[in-house]
Amino acid sequence: MKTKSILSAIIVLILTATLGLVSCKKYLDLAPPSAFDEQFVFSNVANSTSALMGVYEQLTGDNGYGSRLSMMYPYDTDEFIGVTNASAPDNNSRDLSRYNLQATNGQLTLPFQQLYTGVERANICIKNIPAMAMYSNGSETEKQQLKRLYGEALTLRAQFYLELIRNWGDLPAIFEPAIDQADLFLPKTDRDVIYDHLLEDLKLAADLVPWRNDPGVALDERITKGAVKGLRARIALFRGGYSLRAASEQMERKADYLKYYQIARDECNEVMQRRDKHALNPSFQDVFKNNIDAFKIEPNGEVMFEVALGKDISGRIGYYDGPRFYAPGSAQLGNSSVRAVPLYFYAFHEADTRRDVTLAPYYNNADKTKAVQTMVNMTSGKFRADWWNPAPTSASQQTGINWPILRFSDVLLMFAEAENELNNGPGPAAKTAFEEVRKRAFKGNEAAIGITPSGKEDFFNAIVNERYFEFGGEGVRKYDLIRWNLLASKISETRANYTKMLNKQAPYNNLPQNMYYKTASPDVIFSNSLYAPTPSALPVGYTRVAWVASITATWITNFAQYFKANHSELMPLPQSVTESNPKLKQDYGY
Repeated sequence: MKTKSILSAIIVLILTATLGLVSCKKYLDLAPPSAFDEQFVFSNVANSTSALMGVYEQLTGDNGYGSRLSMMYPYDTDEFIGVTNASAPDNNSRDLSRYNLQATNGQLTLPFQQLYTGVERANICIKNIPAMAMYSNGSETEKQQLKRLYGEALTLRAQFYLELIRNWGDLPAIFEPAIDQADLFLPKTDRDVIYDHLLEDLKLAADLVPWRNDPGVALDERITKGAVKGLRARIALFRGGYSLRAASEQMERKADYLKYYQIARDECNEVMQRRDKHALNPSFQDVFKNNIDAFKIEPNGEVMFEVALGKDISGRIGYYDGPRFYAPGSAQLGNSSVRAVPLYFYAFHEADTRRDVTLAPYYNNADKTKAVQTMVNMTSGKFRADWWNPAPTSASQQTGINWPILRFSDVLLMFAEAENELNNGPGPAAKTAFEEVRKRAFKGNEAAIGITPSGKEDFFNAIVNERYFEFGGEGVRKYDLIRWNLLASKISETRANYTKMLNKQAPYNNLPQNMYYKTASPDVIFSNSLYAPTPSALPVGYTRVAWVASITATWITNFAQYFKANHSELMPLPQSVTESNPKLKQDYGY
């Protein structure tokens, strides 16, 4: 099993007192550390490393990427929908998915607080590590280690802020510890100002951290240079993309956006030149089944930044979003709460190997055989329990499956997107990067790939589609659509096509209403085609399950039910935040 090295360090009690936790009532009501405590914690490399582990820890848990940020906040989209186990507004997870948000929603406060706790812990490290005498005057090894810690803290802070901004927009910008601030009740800062600060931070951080697999660098979940550069590219594209603005209450992109596409292009290009550090795994399925789901570090460096979620740390990846399963001696487990939009299944080319990795149309029986779900109950599949190795041995919801934040395929596609925008069309380099991802997806069926578009708009649309297929179920799609200002149109398009599928209209008029699958089989084996009407006779040894016939008007209505353009692209601030800080108010029509 993979060593959860970045989260296994024991953080001493003095560190807990020093770094503190955010109050449930006031997100900036922090207990300031004493000078003695800071001097103790940042007195040597070991203690400073433990302090940094406390920053990493804020990525984890139910209110981090163990649940809310990874499997609740990113839905509904044209790929997956969120929890459907409530038929009426609940001011909780269902309303979160349906874009029916109020400031009192039960899923807003704790993730918001945890992200700002991460910022505060990072700020403490960013302040103290480069001020250590050892940082400038220690041995070469000590200086190198401390520089890496400093760079990692800068990068983690950038990740926390990216998540805050893309969910809430303009927010208080806090770049120093609470103890050093004259006023803890800060007004909102324009997100572009924060993004620009983060881009400068990451430029510095890239010079401080080593490349993956450099001499002496362990292969673990800690941040390395490729992750810093990839994150800088991602933030640059958000900075250059569309965003819902408070003043106009409209989705807007700033006039200088190409400056940021250039940053993204250059950062991705630098990573792409280091194939000794980062490359695609030859098999899309192996990234998940044989590495992430097998608790291993992916050996090619494709998984560039992942959240380490040990079984002793709250992380429900695969339990919350994947197909139901049995552990020894247990009842059926798993929430199956991230479900595929049926159109998504048929958006994939049948030769695309990503479809049957991304989508799991079954649940597991106690005898390890599979029963096919109705089509509307098909779940997210990349982190499915029947791929876990070792297999689950208890009914615990804490799975230990890591959450991937950035993969090398994202770098390739960001590069292709930026090149296309900068050059008013794709050049050879953009096409090559795009095709590298696509060829891996169609491995063994390359003849089915088709011709790469040459026009700017057509290539952009190809990028939109390729990212749709590549990152399904990884919490990427919603935020991509927002920065392209396509979320509203894709939701409308999905509803329209959903209705066509329900009514058996072209191009969905020849799809099977039911599927026949082999009974008591450890694999999903269909007797009839997924692309032709259902035969009338049910073969012996097979079971019928509703496929397209499972779609109802209610399912279509429920999809992104309350989404409103130029409003729902961002969420309201938690009510506790506006109550505790009089300088903050709701924007965006909330």
